[in-house]
Amino acid sequence: MDSLLDKLERALSESLAGMLSEEMSWHPPGKWCAAEVLEHLYLTYTGTVKGFERVAKAGKPLGTTTTWRQRSRVLVVVGLGYMPRGRQAPGPTQPRGLPPEKVRAEIMTALRQMNEIIARCETSLGGKNKLLDHPILGPLTAEQWRKFHLVHGLHHVKQIRRLRAAARN
Repeated sequence: MDSLLDKLERALSESLAGMLSEEMSWHPPGKWCAAEVLEHLYLTYTGTVKGFERVAKAGKPLGTTTTWRQRSRVLVVVGLGYMPRGRQAPGPTQPRGLPPEKVRAEIMTALRQMNEIIARCETSLGGKNKLLDHPILGPLTAEQWRKFHLVHGLHHVKQIRRLRAAARN
């Protein structure tokens, strides 16, 4: 496993260790519960896998030309490691009500599958190529995809920890 995604896997595992079902479903009004945050992450991993499967099938990078706006976003998120708060998740990554047990059981497998397909595409198509477009950040290299998922995942791990603590009070 790539070191960035390994760090993410450990942080996710630690944030969920011993978390009860009641804690997973608690949320403040108008906000996601930990189960929904976890489902959002799961959907980002499975979506990235699907995108990279398209890259592998095409046998070539599918990244488009980067705009200045996208470059600035990549600098903030990937370069500086800062995930802006309050941004609405793209539609395909919004929770759909998947059973929390399913998501919890499958999220690490999805993370490992994502690691594998990114590595495979990077090996076959080159590490410097913009392999696939992110819906907000635009075209990213394999390493940028990994860093995005780490920054994004750690942002949500903090949310899970806060929700867990609030649910216990």
